[in-house]
Amino acid sequence: MNPVIQLAVERGQELTIGEMFMNAGIVILVVFGVLLLMYILISLSGKIMEAITKAGKKEEPAKAAPAVAAPAAAAAPEEVFSSGSLKLKDCDEKTAAMIMAIVADDSGIPLEELVFKSIKLVEKK
Repeated sequence: MNPVIQLAVERGQELTIGEMFMNAGIVILVVFGVLLLMYILISLSGKIMEAITKAGKKEEPAKAAPAVAAPAAAAAPEEVFSSGSLKLKDCDEKTAAMIMAIVADDSGIPLEELVFKSIKLVEKK
């Protein structure tokens, strides 16, 4: 039996249907109020975390840019860009092309802006 109803019965009082519905309504309002408060807090914390991550991402590329090779002069879209010669040591052209594509993808720098001097195959010992 509900503790409120039991307390009322012990006192010799009986709750009417209206009082029972009012008690149930109060409990439901409290539960939904707490759920709404939790939703607001979680939303705010999510927005704060997004702002922190965006601020962190804006700072990282600025720090990483000087460490990467300087981009070449911008070429017109019609021109074919060439950065000179590439020396391959114990490596075929297909493997070298794959390595250059992977480096460009991982670094986020377009392939046209990267300058490769040489690519050498290193054997595991």
